[in-house]
Amino acid sequence: MDSEPYVLGPGEGRVIDLGDFGVTVKANREDTGGVVSVIENEEPPGFGPPIHLHHDCAEAFYVLEGEYVMSLEDREFVCPAGSFIFIPQGVRHGFRVGDVASRKLNLYFPASMIGYFDDLAQALRRESVTEGELAGIAEAHRMEIVGPPSERYV
Repeated sequence: MDSEPYVLGPGEGRVIDLGDFGVTVKANREDTGGVVSVIENEEPPGFGPPIHLHHDCAEAFYVLEGEYVMSLEDREFVCPAGSFIFIPQGVRHGFRVGDVASRKLNLYFPASMIGYFDDLAQALRRESVTEGELAGIAEAHRMEIVGPPSERYV
């Protein structure tokens, strides 16, 4: 067995500070033997990343509170609390938070992306970060930006 069972209670996990919001790591590669990584996000209204795709993992979202507008390829879906979204590897996607702060779980299969959020947090601690630097961080983690930045990302 590559991992051991464990339990995290509400609010537990390693927090990655991204300025306007935080990511709480619930499971990473080491915790799950590489099977899945899980993060919990609490995000402000209007927040969202540029359209992107992952070259090394599938991704799933489970909306816990609020509402997200998901962009999957060329379609949009309004996803209130209780919605589940699965995104196969290589599919263009993005999201934006609705009118109220919202919370969701992100799951990555196989485990990945935790390093992306760590590197992004480190970059955001500097006074300014260029679009090129953000794209470089994404590329280093097998994520490709394929759409323009959203109005409210980092």
